[in-house]
Amino acid sequence: MNKAALLKEALSREIVILDGAMGTMIQRYQLSELDFRGDRFKEWPQDLKGNNDLLSITQPQIIRAIHTEYLAAGAQIIETNTFNSQRVSLADYAMQDMAYELNVAAAKVAREAVASYCQSKGITEDNHWVAGAIGPMNKTLSLSPDVNQPGYRAVTFDEVAEAYYEQIKGLVDGGVDILMVETIFDTLNAKAALFAINQYFTDQAEEPLPIMISGTITDASGRTLSGQVLEAFYISLMHAKPISIGLNCALGAAQMRPYIEELAHLASCYVSCYPNAGLPNAMGEYDESPEITAAIVGEFAANGWLNIVGGCCGTTPEHIEAIAAEMKKHQGRSLPELAGA
Repeated sequence: MNKAALLKEALSREIVILDGAMGTMIQRYQLSELDFRGDRFKEWPQDLKGNNDLLSITQPQIIRAIHTEYLAAGAQIIETNTFNSQRVSLADYAMQDMAYELNVAAAKVAREAVASYCQSKGITEDNHWVAGAIGPMNKTLSLSPDVNQPGYRAVTFDEVAEAYYEQIKGLVDGGVDILMVETIFDTLNAKAALFAINQYFTDQAEEPLPIMISGTITDASGRTLSGQVLEAFYISLMHAKPISIGLNCALGAAQMRPYIEELAHLASCYVSCYPNAGLPNAMGEYDESPEITAAIVGEFAANGWLNIVGGCCGTTPEHIEAIAAEMKKHQGRSLPELAGA
């Protein structure tokens, strides 16, 4: 049985655990500019501190260690350290030409972490997957960056799709099991990513990898940043036939509750949820304890709303461990029976 089939089988029997925040864990290392540069980029003309994705090349042992901590906490799906690893976002560091290499390197680091962890436990990798993280990009197709020119766009659909295509190629070549289009605030950007995924597998004449889609409701309006309500967001993207659709980031679990409930009733596929550790405090830090986060998502699970659950900003291996323990008490959400199916 291949990894896609194993994932479907797992989702049919249990709530699958996703990892937590990579950025939160990287911050714990308090890395310097020199740490980000490593030996290879000592002479790079721009500052590189903050380019977390680069650490898959310059500090792979740190990224591997973070993956391993999440695996030990109970995570079954590990996300690659590639949230910004496409040439549009990498232009901030003049690293556009590093996009493919960064994705390959990050996928291999995650793959090695899973293999090493499973070997240490004497288990197969059948119940663990590497998800290629495809972030929203730092430019949007639906909104102008200039309030005085509402019709202006900083990037075109073709440019976005081409950037994502390159990222997808790197992730697949690096060995991921899943492609995760996540933290979506502009559905048109997500459509470009999904177009690129379809184009890539058509070009390669290969069986497509499972796709996970996760959007971001930005505030109490219940809309994405580009203005869609949840139902419109769902309808806009279901043509891609994802294995799951869900929500992450921006909100803590408590604030996410009505939207996860709505999605659980809308979705014909599996539902994912990986909230922040509450809302940020005045210092921009996240204070919600693992026990509180686990209890809130535990209620979602008890209501039959969840199939995949993990954590976003502010969550740690301690959060994932508490969530994993809580999910053992609950059954996963059943897929709806569709008319004519």
